[in-house]
Amino acid sequence: MFAYSNWAVLTVSFVVVLSLALSGVALCSVLHLVGAKWRTQICHLSASLYALFPLAFVLLIILLAGGANTFPWWGNTEVSHAYMPGWYRPHWLIAREIIGIMFMMALYWVFIKRQEVSERSSEDAARFHDVATWIPFFFVLYSTMVAWDFEMTLVPAWHSAIYAMHQFISNFGMFLAVLVIWTFALNSRNKLHRPVETYVYNYIAQMLLSFTLFWIYTFFAQYLTIWYGNLPEETDRVMGMQDGDYTFLWWATLALKFVIPFTLLAFPAPRHNIHMITAVAVCIIAGTLFERYVWIGGINGTGPYPIMAAIVVGGAVAGIGFFLVRFALQRMQIIKG
Repeated sequence: MFAYSNWAVLTVSFVVVLSLALSGVALCSVLHLVGAKWRTQICHLSASLYALFPLAFVLLIILLAGGANTFPWWGNTEVSHAYMPGWYRPHWLIAREIIGIMFMMALYWVFIKRQEVSERSSEDAARFHDVATWIPFFFVLYSTMVAWDFEMTLVPAWHSAIYAMHQFISNFGMFLAVLVIWTFALNSRNKLHRPVETYVYNYIAQMLLSFTLFWIYTFFAQYLTIWYGNLPEETDRVMGMQDGDYTFLWWATLALKFVIPFTLLAFPAPRHNIHMITAVAVCIIAGTLFERYVWIGGINGTGPYPIMAAIVVGGAVAGIGFFLVRFALQRMQIIKG
């Protein structure tokens, strides 16, 4: 269990990096489709997170090579026949994950290239719009597959019809929190060629509030259904995380992702205070990291807190991701220097 607890840190790192890479372009697409005029303030900044895809791909290969270290059901023929026949097959897992991430990288690359020339002519604008309409569809489809493979089906007997939605809503909220802190850091240090206007923080804060409410809705909808049904194969995993070794992370997640954000962002004043929004964003990021580890590392409700692995592995992945995005920002001439 100790080895799995440490390996789970790498899985969390992959899910977080991939979610940021996916969400950056997804936000640009949605803002374009709804006609949000403030999208010009942050779209190129947000889309630069595409630079995280190579890192996510490398982490994916490592996790797939890890076999049973990553997936507890790996190599268990009884599982592959008893639960979701065909899904619990290593060769099928490897194929769908590699094909999936390569497809999303290609689709997002086309979106970014179309976005760069979207104002050149009406024909270019139409082509960009056509690509943008596909982004949300494949974002949801691919995110669902990742949520199933790397979180929900780690315990083969445990299933939830709403889990995938709950997971990528949570991750998208984390992305918005990262975007707030990232934009604030670049703005305050005068690093952007085109500084982001102050009113944009309020718009993102409103989205943070919306996704906070959306997250607690899906959390409670899933929890209530499991509690009411009271089926051992469903309740054992949830109660193990809630009352086992990771009980602190479980309850801290609720406080950091719902209680604090809702209490503050429900009122207008904090939504217009950049420092308050940034503080809430830090809470949401921490809460999401706790949540991801509880669902991945706490599948049995037991295990040590892998603090050293989190510092070393998480720090290394964060450092590599930082330099990849920074290089992309410089290449795209979004930041100075």
